Amino acid sequence: MDWGKVVFVFFILMSLTSTIGFLYEQNVVMIFIASGVNILSTFLKVGVRGFMAAELMAASLVADLHLIPAFVVLEAFNNIEISVALALGALAANIVSIIFIAIESAKSNNNFN
Repeated sequence: MDWGKVVFVFFILMSLTSTIGFLYEQNVVMIFIASGVNILSTFLKVGVRGFMAAELMAASLVADLHLIPAFVVLEAFNNIEISVALALGALAANIVSIIFIAIESAKSNNNFN
């Protein structure tokens, strides 16, 4: 088992699920956790070389640039509607990341012959 890949996929899934957690329980702590986990996931993608590495990084940056402003808007202006809208954009980007990982895993797996 490749433990590096396990950690990598773990943080990508945590990014997705923590964003969903914020959409369920809309408070500043949840959006802070979602932002933090997503930033960690982005850092893990730096230096990754793979079939879809650029696409994974782009999707992660999109999620970051949705979650960080969502946190700021919720903390500074207490506007939950805008924060939820931004978190939904991050959710879409995280779903795309999961799809990219599935494609890359299927492409790298040689058992389909």
